[in-house]
Amino acid sequence: MQIPFTAEQFFAVFHLYNEAVWPAQLFLLALSLVAVVLVCTNHPSAGPTVSAILAFLWTWSATVYHLTFFSRINPLAFGFAGMSLIGAAVFLWYGVILRRLQFEVGNNVRSYAGASLIAFALIVYPVLSWLAGHTFPAMPTFGLPCPTTIYTLGLLAFLKAPAPRAPYIVPVMWSVIGGQAAFLLDVPQDLGLVVAGIVGVWMMARPKTGRSRRGTALPLGGKRY
Repeated sequence: MQIPFTAEQFFAVFHLYNEAVWPAQLFLLALSLVAVVLVCTNHPSAGPTVSAILAFLWTWSATVYHLTFFSRINPLAFGFAGMSLIGAAVFLWYGVILRRLQFEVGNNVRSYAGASLIAFALIVYPVLSWLAGHTFPAMPTFGLPCPTTIYTLGLLAFLKAPAPRAPYIVPVMWSVIGGQAAFLLDVPQDLGLVVAGIVGVWMMARPKTGRSRRGTALPLGGKRY
């Protein structure tokens, strides 16, 4: 597969981005931790607040990274920005306006998968970057598309049923696009995107179920979009 830039150009963009926005990376990390705390504590405002944080992260990825920096070496960045903005709009619409995205922590496979993806995005991803020889500022930091996608799918694993499928679509699409960097651009930590994408497809295909008062399992998906 041909790409319109080299690995050296790719990491040079990270270098430019990280130097230009510093210390915004710390603010983005703080936002991510706020969302995690809200979900883990079952805070009443978790649904709209976490959705707003995810919308902000995807908007940041679209406007600050794709449009301002990545577009310098890849014309497809404009399309990626549009896709990211659609993802942000989905979180605003379903989570902030309609209040249909609510989160809960459970003793189940989905919650364990979600916690693992979040830990990978915030902790393991930068460690693997360092081990691969990618040091700051020439490394992908949180707030950039790939770690943000893994983190997003981790949070979506905690969605309370019934929940729409729409919020999964853009992150799963980006897991396919961004996961190629692991093979084409020597970014081994982006293999986590492949795993996250598989988990995302699994969550879309197997929505949570609840139980009726008689104990019979009933699907709670309602309408799917």
